[in-house]
Amino acid sequence: MSPESAKSLETKTKLLEGALRTLTEQGIAKTSARTVAAAAGVNQALVFYHFGSVDELLAAACRYGAERAVARYRARMAAVTSLSELLAVGRQVHEEERAGGHVTLLGQLLAGAQTHATLGPATAAGLELWIAEIEKVLTRVLAATPFGEFADPAGLARAVAASFVGIELYEGVDASGATAALDALEQLGALVAALEDLGPVAQRAVRHHLRRTGRR
Repeated sequence: MSPESAKSLETKTKLLEGALRTLTEQGIAKTSARTVAAAAGVNQALVFYHFGSVDELLAAACRYGAERAVARYRARMAAVTSLSELLAVGRQVHEEERAGGHVTLLGQLLAGAQTHATLGPATAAGLELWIAEIEKVLTRVLAATPFGEFADPAGLARAVAASFVGIELYEGVDASGATAALDALEQLGALVAALEDLGPVAQRAVRHHLRRTGRR
């Protein structure tokens, strides 16, 4: 890589991180070329030179932030062996992301998607990265349960992701309610774990019941 291209990449990274920091600390309403450039420590003309517009920078920053976040947890997700473990990891991710200001960031991105056309698809693409990781885990862990042949890992992955997004936003107005929701999800995981511990005869009975229910 030439010195010039290395410098260009460094500047773009500063702008991406500056955009994420500005969204988190000042909100979407105060995010502009000027405020992002100030956070990045560069000339605001570089926003337009590298990204064309503030909206395109925000969309790129959304993807950049999501890719980094998912990468931080990929190994932890790959080590999950049960649904209850997945929900426990989800709770850890929630706590860590909240402490890092990323829950606030998600709220600003979702709010900004209403008025910034590029942010909606970019935010959805970022969430898709999480959904893909969750789907891998669900496909693996459900295969060993009585629900394996009946479950839809892709649909469940979206349901899990949507639940955590909702809880993250809900926590801002009702922290105890959000905690209760997380507790309920973990209880659901414990129930599934109990079914996993059933003997083969009981598991066959569960599968038979699910097949009969599915045919109705």
